[in-house]
Amino acid sequence: MKLFRIALVTLVLLVNLVIAPPSWASKPNLTQSTDYTEVTQAIDNLVKLKETPADSQYTPEEIERKLGDLKLQKYILETARSWAQCRNETGKTLAVYGHKPKKIAQGNTLYFLGNAQVTDHDWDCDGVYLPVGTKLLGDIEGLTEPLAIKVVDGTQLVAKINSETGVVEFNVTPANVLKAGDIDWLMPNLTQVDIDAKVPNAPIED
Repeated sequence: MKLFRIALVTLVLLVNLVIAPPSWASKPNLTQSTDYTEVTQAIDNLVKLKETPADSQYTPEEIERKLGDLKLQKYILETARSWAQCRNETGKTLAVYGHKPKKIAQGNTLYFLGNAQVTDHDWDCDGVYLPVGTKLLGDIEGLTEPLAIKVVDGTQLVAKINSETGVVEFNVTPANVLKAGDIDWLMPNLTQVDIDAKVPNAPIED
């Protein structure tokens, strides 16, 4: 009887492995991504600039700050257990870029993420669209043209609006801030009012 029970437990375990493969099998290897290549190359370039600061357009303090941001991005890429996700805590609808990781990146497509929503972990949030009028740190009047911020794969981005200043704040420094023409992402001339009128359609966590 004891041998029968052992055999039965073993059979059940084998069936579970076949029917429901381990969740860690789907963990993305982001060190094989173009983001990882770009980040490591940028770190190497800045390290070389530190050795010859006279040749740099940046101050030593700016180089150290940029190095810190890049090293954080590298750490995210090496340790992330899912694709990039964007969380909207702005109190308004947020326009985001993204795609299914196993498909060709359609980063030029805009999706709309409702307030208090987070994009699905099986979907790769590439970045956030910032409409005309958006206030950023140091920009009192607001943007006169739309911008997009890009994040590296694996980033858990949170967007908020400072209740006192109205400035949009992110929990991590963006990998890039892009204007129309810098990348093939769609950047229509929208305002926040236009975005708020859209029906949220970004894939979200249940």
